Amino acid sequence: MPALPAPEWKSSPGLTDYEAALSDMEARAAAIHAGEADERIWLLEHPPLYTAGTSADPAELLDPRFPVFDAGRGGRYTYHGPGQRLGYVQLDLSKRGRDVRAYVSALEGWVIDALAVLGVEARRADGRIGIWTDDQSGREAKIGAIGVRVKRWVTLHGFSLNVNPDLMHFTGIVPCGIAEFPVTSLAALGNPAGFADVDKALAQTLPAFLDKLSPSD
Repeated sequence: MPALPAPEWKSSPGLTDYEAALSDMEARAAAIHAGEADERIWLLEHPPLYTAGTSADPAELLDPRFPVFDAGRGGRYTYHGPGQRLGYVQLDLSKRGRDVRAYVSALEGWVIDALAVLGVEARRADGRIGIWTDDQSGREAKIGAIGVRVKRWVTLHGFSLNVNPDLMHFTGIVPCGIAEFPVTSLAALGNPAGFADVDKALAQTLPAFLDKLSPSD
């Protein structure tokens, strides 16, 4: 099978309205499915907000100090805001292997590999979707979240990576339904990487991520 073309790589400066981003993702997914648009990796940042996944428990919305949106993705409550890098990944799994579980695993691996480029040792955790590392106190802490939706085999949403957000903003929810572990960020780990560094690391490790999805036949 010939190699698939690389997805469009888009980076939006400033803060992107969440509802506008959802509408854009839906339109792009429909266009990708129809063969009218290329796949896309969209890197962006949102104003402070909480999103509810399809498994969200209202009891885990502790303090709705920011707007709350139904995201339509899997998972529970998540915070997005300034200082957090969002990656909305829109791929056509009908061309890259119709295996959602393999896609989620590859997505986690991509963020882990990018963090390794930045000098951060991160990992998966059994039974807990997301990206995990040890904070400066040696506690296991979540540095990135994964939340995906697949519509007609086209992916929507993707990952969030905490670069330098206000970690107190996470206290308005039980992040992803996991109360017993703290949330951390690159800045909280003492890592000076900014968005440009993160984006460069993601671009460097993108080919390996896509290779994991390519059908073998």
